[in-house]
Amino acid sequence: MRTLAGLLEWVPRWYWRLGFWTLVLAVVVVSLLPVAYLPEQVASIWDKAQHALGFAVLAVLGLWAYPGRAGVVLLGLLLLGALIELAQNATGWRQGDWQDLLANAVGMALGWLLAFMRRPTTPSR
Repeated sequence: MRTLAGLLEWVPRWYWRLGFWTLVLAVVVVSLLPVAYLPEQVASIWDKAQHALGFAVLAVLGLWAYPGRAGVVLLGLLLLGALIELAQNATGWRQGDWQDLLANAVGMALGWLLAFMRRPTTPSR
């Protein structure tokens, strides 16, 4: 019987890429929605945890989708986080927060660690 980790190694790379870009789009859309469309925040620490979790998953998918391009993926995600914060300030209904960018970076670091603990090793398909 195969383990989940064993099955992950057989997923074609384009699946990882599709998942990564779909999640990038979802994060951008949710980040720019008016606050009225989002669930109420219980505490500000939960907001930072959501940022960290979202960017951890983005980092894992990005690093698995584009092996050997860790620098480009992580720098791109950091830039994405910064652009989202700037775009939120420009919307008029959201507020950018540089602490969110820090939470994104913490999540990316966690994602980087997780990605290299269980990285798919199959050749590109």
